[in-house]
Amino acid sequence: MRIIGLRTLKTAVGAALAIIIAGVLGLKYPTAAGIITILSVQNTKKTSIVIAIQRLASTVLALTISCIIFKVSGYNPVSFGVYLAIFIPLTVLLNLTEGIAVSSVLVTHLLVEKSISLFWLKNELLLMVIGAGIAILLNTYMPKIDKKIKENQIEIEGFMRKILLNMADELRGKKIEDENHKLFNELSLAIKSGSERAYRNLNNNIISYDKYYVMYMEMRNMQFEILKYMRNHFTKFYMTLEQTELVAEVTEKIGKQLHEENPVDTLIEDLKRLFKTFKDQKLPETREEFENRAMLFQFLNDLEYFLEIKREFIRKKENV
Repeated sequence: MRIIGLRTLKTAVGAALAIIIAGVLGLKYPTAAGIITILSVQNTKKTSIVIAIQRLASTVLALTISCIIFKVSGYNPVSFGVYLAIFIPLTVLLNLTEGIAVSSVLVTHLLVEKSISLFWLKNELLLMVIGAGIAILLNTYMPKIDKKIKENQIEIEGFMRKILLNMADELRGKKIEDENHKLFNELSLAIKSGSERAYRNLNNNIISYDKYYVMYMEMRNMQFEILKYMRNHFTKFYMTLEQTELVAEVTEKIGKQLHEENPVDTLIEDLKRLFKTFKDQKLPETREEFENRAMLFQFLNDLEYFLEIKREFIRKKENV
């Protein structure tokens, strides 16, 4: 079992390194650089850079406001309260809220030292630069998670394939309710896990902007919602008809061919031919047969939408 994670290790090393560098440079309150590093090490490269920029900008803003307030009303708790009353709303307005806490801690150094000299302003800025800079430097290394995303893809496709094959069996009269309930739960967890990893992978690519895995997970999530909707129809099927077997056959075929690289064009054509077959058949003779055929027709519409989602994903992938 892993006791110390990579982020914990980077945080510990980074905080110590930041304090050492600040001390070597002769900065006052060097431990503040370590605290800033602790708060700045994030799960992704992009997040670390964004937060570092926000905190640096908020520090400049905080020092500017505090200098004016301390100059006018002195170094006292009331002045610090006035500073916060002005600073916090401005950070919200400028989308710099990530820097409220650390910037205000740096301002307290000016309050304690009762000085806004160039020495202290430079001291606080350098503490921020060192702390945030060390975090960015450490976050340049992020382990590859492509393999785990691929594992999620295989899991998702396996669950979807099994669900569609079960639907085909249920159309033929078999009862697989308990197994399907478990499959849907497992599929939901696999999509959630895959989506989290896909977004983390996206935010770890600073130079390139490869959204493939994010697009893939979004596509599968949309298909999952369609499957849940289709699943609700099964309680309404109560007749075994020639049309039911035809729908079962095409559902089984879609399940067997479900794969990341399947362009689905052939499957969509199969569905269109089945629609035409239904239209050419004689009209239902009883109310029950009419209702059942209508539900089968809706089920086919859902299957077509399921495949169209995949075709749209392929089209977008080619245009990215």
